[in-house]
Amino acid sequence: MSMPPVCRRVFLIVLDSFGIGELPDAAAYGDVGSNTLLSISRSSAFRADTLKKLGLFHIEGVACPEGVPAPQAAFGRCMERSRGKDTTIGHWEIGGLISDEPLPTYPQGFPAEVLNAFTKATGRGVLCNRPYSGTQVILDYGREHLETGKLIVYTSADSVFQIAAHESLIPPELLYDYCRSARKILTGPHAVGRVIARPFTGAYPHFTRTSNRHDFSLEPPGVTMLDVLQEQGYDTVAVGKINDIFAGRGISRAIPTKGNADGMEKTQALMNEDFHGLCFVNLVDFDMLYGHRNDVEGYAAATAAFDRWLAGFLPLLRADDALILTADHGCDPATPSTDHSREYTPLLVYGAKIAPVPLGTRESFADIGKTVLQLLGADGPIAGESFAGKLGKEMRL
Repeated sequence: MSMPPVCRRVFLIVLDSFGIGELPDAAAYGDVGSNTLLSISRSSAFRADTLKKLGLFHIEGVACPEGVPAPQAAFGRCMERSRGKDTTIGHWEIGGLISDEPLPTYPQGFPAEVLNAFTKATGRGVLCNRPYSGTQVILDYGREHLETGKLIVYTSADSVFQIAAHESLIPPELLYDYCRSARKILTGPHAVGRVIARPFTGAYPHFTRTSNRHDFSLEPPGVTMLDVLQEQGYDTVAVGKINDIFAGRGISRAIPTKGNADGMEKTQALMNEDFHGLCFVNLVDFDMLYGHRNDVEGYAAATAAFDRWLAGFLPLLRADDALILTADHGCDPATPSTDHSREYTPLLVYGAKIAPVPLGTRESFADIGKTVLQLLGADGPIAGESFAGKLGKEMRL
């Protein structure tokens, strides 16, 4: 049953990997001690004045800079109920789809049956086939790739099948075709979350990844808030890799980006559009450029840049807008691991109709999706418990 709408537009921004402390089950994932926010807060480059005003440092368990006396946003933290700590599962859960089984990962590389099928489909051999840093793998295998024409296939701690190829040898469109072939092969027990095209250019030892990355995601196996909103006639605008993560499903308009700065610019441009529904944004640089590369200073500086942008974005919100800030997992750049970390994620909700109340610890990321539906006056069969009724008396929910 739908509810009376509270907002005409909801801006849901995911700060990719912005964790705020280990979850109770972190030991099962090898992540004891991980705390992305605490690690970057120790950097001299860290600035979060706007996030502080909203209430970031009032959130339960946040053990870094002191908060303000009166936060301007509703504040809390979210636990992940899904089994896993990757981007795909995290975003699906935000959208109201909880994954009871983790997506497959390949710490020893992909089995022969997968690689043989891939080689047959593409006509090209394979190099590497093991977990690897994306920048290191092109340094170590780039020359052999150019000499032999073989494709660099690698993975990570995430459920991903990544294919790196030099643009002079394999143009991006051809690489995308190879990824589509891999996506068809990687089904059933090998249904990885994402097949990722990783084009690069340059000459050894100065190979550089380009902005022509493209993700070919597994389609969500159940209904998400995007499906519900689109079916009920709302606009669903996806900024950044949201479209890839949800395999384009439930999305009425996809806006690709080339990083955080581009994503923030395109999100701000949408403020001038009179859409009715959800603007779902992913800012990927926190994770891709800094978390995975253990770059504490870069992560802290990226947070400061977002915080400055946010200060200018908040006054543009209309009276019937709501802004939700959260994350999809952690990626502590100060731990030895370069992989994602199993952490709580922040929850900040701001708007003219939003009371700055504590939201406590939410038992699932899915509470966000359920709340988005209720704020917009929609309803559907997704997981989660809405906290919209806690957000202010004006709402009369």
